[in-house]
Amino acid sequence: MIKDKASYRYYVKRDLAAYELKHLSLYNYFWMSSVRFQLRLRKIEYLYNVKRKNIFSKVQLFILQILNHRLATRLGFSIPKNVFGPGLCLVHYGTIVVSHKCQIGENCRIHPSTSIGDYNGTPVIGNNVYIGPGAKLFGPIKIGNNVAIGANAVVNCDIPDNVTVGGIPAKVISQKSSIENGVFPQSLFD
Repeated sequence: MIKDKASYRYYVKRDLAAYELKHLSLYNYFWMSSVRFQLRLRKIEYLYNVKRKNIFSKVQLFILQILNHRLATRLGFSIPKNVFGPGLCLVHYGTIVVSHKCQIGENCRIHPSTSIGDYNGTPVIGNNVYIGPGAKLFGPIKIGNNVAIGANAVVNCDIPDNVTVGGIPAKVISQKSSIENGVFPQSLFD
């Protein structure tokens, strides 16, 4: 969670690295809507967690929340603040729904038509997790580190570290981790 200006900068740096961007240019900001949404989300988290005390920050937070809500509606995102760790990558626009109670670690890569929901509890997702298009994760489950979840998988049970899962219901289909599958850019781990 973003706790100060240094952690805010760290989150933004790691998020840009997830998109394989070394710095933010005007082109990337205006033409990559996912990046714009995500950078605003991080700014909202910073203002909400750290700077809520003065009136200027409250007004800025209110305006950013309105702008980001409009953009999220257009992109199909329902992603609350303070859920994802640094290194989030929303591959492209499309329906992505995440419960506000979830806890998701570093370097999460999510594809469209994904739902991470609340059903008698919410998922806790580890670091370096790849979530394929159409995956559904729900219930009080724990997803380990370095896990790749295949397209259209329905995950409703705990998943150990360093595996690939798929199917309905999801089961282990390979002992290869998400890093071994090459789904993350190498710049995240340098």
